[in-house]
Amino acid sequence: MKSTVSHLAGFSSGASLGGKISSFRRKQNIYTQGAPAYTLFYIQEGGVRLTTRSKLQPSAVTAILGVGDMFGELCLAGYPLRMSTAVALTASSIRTIQKSEMLEMLRKKNNKASNSLVAYLLASVKKYQDHVAELLTSSAEQRLARVLIRLAHLHKNGRAVVEIPILSHQVLAEMVGTTRPRVNLFMNRFRKKGFISYDGGIEIHQSLNKVLKNL
Repeated sequence: MKSTVSHLAGFSSGASLGGKISSFRRKQNIYTQGAPAYTLFYIQEGGVRLTTRSKLQPSAVTAILGVGDMFGELCLAGYPLRMSTAVALTASSIRTIQKSEMLEMLRKKNNKASNSLVAYLLASVKKYQDHVAELLTSSAEQRLARVLIRLAHLHKNGRAVVEIPILSHQVLAEMVGTTRPRVNLFMNRFRKKGFISYDGGIEIHQSLNKVLKNL
């Protein structure tokens, strides 16, 4: 499974990040929104879903993460509490790293691991900024198309880097900011036009990327 953000370059195993590895069952909470934040996490195997809720709005999916991704990193910016809830999408192995250890790594100059981590964090910030911009300027159908393309990580030749994660239409609706019936409508439309296909899972075709601007 791949993520919706850039992966950490140079951390093929994650061992150089330190910390310890823990196992999580499918649908098991890793942390909940509002809990104290003094650690961050690196996904060794499996996948993670992040959701955020507010008093007046239902929970919204803010990220689908996979092997090579980090989460919980807002603690490095001084946030004392978790801003989201993290749940394992599948059986997962996740490395837990103390905030103090990561800050010490970041302070090291001309360090390959530190430089890679900073680049990853900056890419994550840009991704979230792009997501907010999409919510403000794009239709729900356009947002769904972009979510599917990001999850599939399409190459220019039309091949996906990995199979798209198995997600319900309700989860896709939460990621897009719309309703499940509308996602059902859009997915059926994409399938009829040949942009996606179903064969045990969802396959995304390059044609969806090409026509995105015309949606």
